[in-house]
Amino acid sequence: MKHLLKPCLLKLGLLILCFTQLAHADSREHEQLKRSIIKIYTTAAAPDYFNPWALLNAQQLSGSGAVIKGKQILTNAHVIANGSFIQVQRHGDAQKFRARVKFVSHDADLALLSVDDESFFDDTRPLAFGDLPELQEEVTVYGYPIGGKSLSITRGVLSRVEHQYYAHAESYLMAGQIDAAINPGNSGGPVISNGKIVGVAMQTNNSNGAENLGYFVPPSVIEHVLEDAEDGVHQGFPELGAVTQSLESPSMKAAAGLAEDQEGALVVRVFEDAPAAHVLQAGDVLLQVDGFDIAADRTIEWREHQRTNYHYAVDHYHVGDQLPVRFSRDGEIHNAKITLAATPPSRSLVQGEKFDQRPRYYIYGGVVFVPLNMNLIKRWGNNWHSKAPIEYLYARNQWSSPEQQELVVALKVLPAPVNLGYHDWKNWIIESVNGEAIHDFQQFAQLMESTEGEFVELKDSSGYRMVLDTAAAQEEQPLILQTYQIPERHSQGLFGTLAEREAAETLGQVQ
Repeated sequence: MKHLLKPCLLKLGLLILCFTQLAHADSREHEQLKRSIIKIYTTAAAPDYFNPWALLNAQQLSGSGAVIKGKQILTNAHVIANGSFIQVQRHGDAQKFRARVKFVSHDADLALLSVDDESFFDDTRPLAFGDLPELQEEVTVYGYPIGGKSLSITRGVLSRVEHQYYAHAESYLMAGQIDAAINPGNSGGPVISNGKIVGVAMQTNNSNGAENLGYFVPPSVIEHVLEDAEDGVHQGFPELGAVTQSLESPSMKAAAGLAEDQEGALVVRVFEDAPAAHVLQAGDVLLQVDGFDIAADRTIEWREHQRTNYHYAVDHYHVGDQLPVRFSRDGEIHNAKITLAATPPSRSLVQGEKFDQRPRYYIYGGVVFVPLNMNLIKRWGNNWHSKAPIEYLYARNQWSSPEQQELVVALKVLPAPVNLGYHDWKNWIIESVNGEAIHDFQQFAQLMESTEGEFVELKDSSGYRMVLDTAAAQEEQPLILQTYQIPERHSQGLFGTLAEREAAETLGQVQ
């Protein structure tokens, strides 16, 4: 018995030694991983869209990020949006390093940072990317939530993967959902599985009844942005340019010429300047995209027993790529390829929220004119859905067209003799200048500048008018700017762009 005990004890000792060594190795690996999780400090000064020549008070924000290949830090776009000064700090270090934005995709809520002093990366290891885990698998979120400087590690289970609205830029892309809250400051931190990045923490669900639900940017979206960033030129996710609706109604399905065993998405509108206009038309039924069958609810099976919106297939492509589609027209099946193009600034008359740029504005006779966009609407605060002017909210549901690209608003009147009688006018959407329809903000400003008559007349869609004396407007302009401490009567580059365009057109005529 004694002879048998010694070998057993020896084996047990070797096992304990082996487990101890593995534990130490795992600990070193974990410590090395934590050194690659970065805290980001941002000083952000957003423009004041109520006073578009000024900035709001600067805010101090913080977020998280991770070191990836190429001496870059991957984080959320909303962590560094409108940032005027950015610093980064490694886990366990007191020193902060100056960082700069290298590339940003606001639609995907992702950004890449570089660091001025490359020695910052000496004691860090770039984290690799992994595949998206299966549902119900555990993942770990690393970050620096507000309220402390130490690294926070949160575990959760991957519960859902499908298209979601990204709160930052109100885009609609694939997202992963985990049953763990993503707190302020955690944003931009990596979601880790088996030591690899499988997502970037993005936002939490604050709706009534939702508890401990967080969302992250999945590998498919991250990969698209990294490929887009390779040449440093942002092109974003391409546009198909077709509006569709579900085809779950049997009557609608029959009217569209589909058989009982066929499913697809009904095309209700194709923008005339969009890529799809060369192939699709209203009334067609989109049956397949990139080989994926489209169901009546407009979803595809992107992974076994998992479905999401068919735009998942489109989002894998880049600008200039050809997207294979199959569609039905009057009961006849067609196969084609659509050459995808860059998504325009907006298909709505109200352009989406923009970041890292100054507002456009134009002052004439003390009246402040601006284009209508989501930056202005959101200036009414978190409850803008109920507090912003109803005309603004209604305009969000109107499509733009080649004839009308955006709306122009008389935001407010700076009281002066020239605008007597209009001092209480504000948030007024105008339709024409001297009887000429408004196409976009630049064309509007040019119409105002080129007015040669005694008066300039502005009119809205209901027929209400504002008439200003052109000579008085020009004469009083310097005093108005001085009185209200406004540095310039229009935003920088507004007329420079117009002048360049006119010069190019003139050069073309001469040649």
